[in-house]
This record gives sequence, C-alpha cells and structure tokens, in this order.
Amino acid sequence: MFCIERFMLHICRHEITGVITKVGSNVKNFKLGDRVGVGCLAASCLECEFCKNSQENYCDQIQFTYNGIFWDGTITYGGYSEMLVADHRYVVHVPDNLPMDAAAPLLCAGITVFSPMKDCQLLESPGKKVGIVGLGGLGHVAVKMAKAFGHQVTVISTSPSKENEAKQRLGADYFLVSTDAKQMQRGKRTLDVILDTVSAKHSLGPILELLKVNGTLVVVGAPDRPIELPSFPLIFGKRAVKGSMTGGMKETQEMMDVCGKHNITCDVELIKPDKINQALDRLARNDVRYRFVIDIAGTSKL
Repeated sequence: MFCIERFMLHICRHEITGVITKVGSNVKNFKLGDRVGVGCLAASCLECEFCKNSQENYCDQIQFTYNGIFWDGTITYGGYSEMLVADHRYVVHVPDNLPMDAAAPLLCAGITVFSPMKDCQLLESPGKKVGIVGLGGLGHVAVKMAKAFGHQVTVISTSPSKENEAKQRLGADYFLVSTDAKQMQRGKRTLDVILDTVSAKHSLGPILELLKVNGTLVVVGAPDRPIELPSFPLIFGKRAVKGSMTGGMKETQEMMDVCGKHNITCDVELIKPDKINQALDRLARNDVRYRFVIDIAGTSKL
C-alpha cells in the first residue's frame, strides 16, 4: 500500500492521477515522487481465473474506487480528497510526457476504448476502416487512438454540427450523420470494426448495416434502457456484436504507455473544487468538451 497526493481527478471520481508520497515496505515497482494513476479498480479477489489472467475487471468480487463496499464494510469514495491510499496492484505509471490533467480520463475513457481495439487486433493491423459512434468523452479518445494506430476513421453522430470537430480537429477521415438515410446508405458495408460509445437508447440496426460481411460491432456505451438489436443485419452480414468494459491492470498500463508513445491525451477542462456544482449543471446540458477534471491540489503544474 502507499499514499498518493496532489490529485487531478475526473468528476466521477474514478479517474485519478497524483504523485506518490509514501510507499509500503513490500512495494517494489513504485517509489516516492512517481507520477501515477488510479482508475476504476480498487480491489479484486486475486484468485479467480480472471484475476490470474490479468483481467481483474471481470472478477465477480471486484470493488470499484467509488461506491464500492470492501469486505470489511468500508465504503470507497473515489478521489474527492487530497490523499488516497491504494493497493499497488491497482496503480499504474503515468508517462512523463503526458500532462496529469489530460491523462487522468485515460484511466477509464481511454482503457474503455483501447481494450476493444486491442481485442479486434487494431493495434498491430493498420489500414482497417474503423467507425466510431458518438463523439463525446469516449468517442473523441477513440478517434485519436484509431488514427494513431494507422486506420481510416469514420465518425457516426446524430449531430451534424460535430463534423468539423471530428475531421478538422480530431483527424477523422469521414463523418456520417446517423439520421440522414442517404448518408447511411452510402456507408453500407464499408467498415471493418465499429465502436459504439453512445449511452442513449438507440437501434443498432442502421449501425450494423455499415459493417462489412464478418464485421464486428463493439458496444462500450451503457444506455439505461435496452438497445434494439434486429436480427436481419446480423444474419445477412455474418456480423458480430459484443460488449467490452475497461480493462485489467496489465492492459491499463499498456494503454498508458501507448498513449505516451503517441502523445494521446483527453480533451479536458480543468476546474477548482468550488466549481463542481456549476460543472455538474453544465454536464447535464452536455456543455463540456469532453471531460471536467477537478484540480484537488489547487495547482495544475503536475
């Protein structure tokens, strides 16, 4: 165990970066002054097949860094504090070239889109045609990663106003308005892999039609109502639909290292703790691009 202080953290409390100030006697891979991050995972059983295979995020006994209840009854509250005590097994190094505030959301948003990209062999097979549904906190990072890995990227969105953002600022190659039938028709059977990052209820049917035969759609958004999954686009295209959530600790460190190599960060707006309520109000209006990060330490020089 060790202590980390001087946080930058995402407003949902589970994307935390800081500097180590104390290290336990059995900790070998971290030292005082290291720049580190803590994501969603606070603990797991360490004994199941998933823990032993570096997939702790799928452990049945997983405890999160927020709203989790440990086996001794204590509750986790995330990063709303000046200091955090963490198990070294759930901590990662933050590359020196990445700003702490812009790196913090990588610990959830970043790994959430990195994991399915790796699972679909997008890291080692450049030249694929990749679709990203939604251009928000997850989507904008997915665009950056897919471009860094050498793929042709198409953003699919309900908002025509995001086309310039997607193409000019983030580097997407193409942009489809999902409510425009003609655009969606032109995009049929053009994509190898699609990551759906949208958290609102929607039908997967029109999105599936964009996939080539044998294409894969990965759902990483989490709508609060069931999504529509028509059978015909699956059957007649031999397509696959799968889900994915964050990643294990080994994969999370790999993701951070890859982001350091390609200089990939999240687009954030840094706020002080006394602005949290205003940030929540803006968040409810979708008035953020793309993550609020709270500077708990009162300094942005980390």
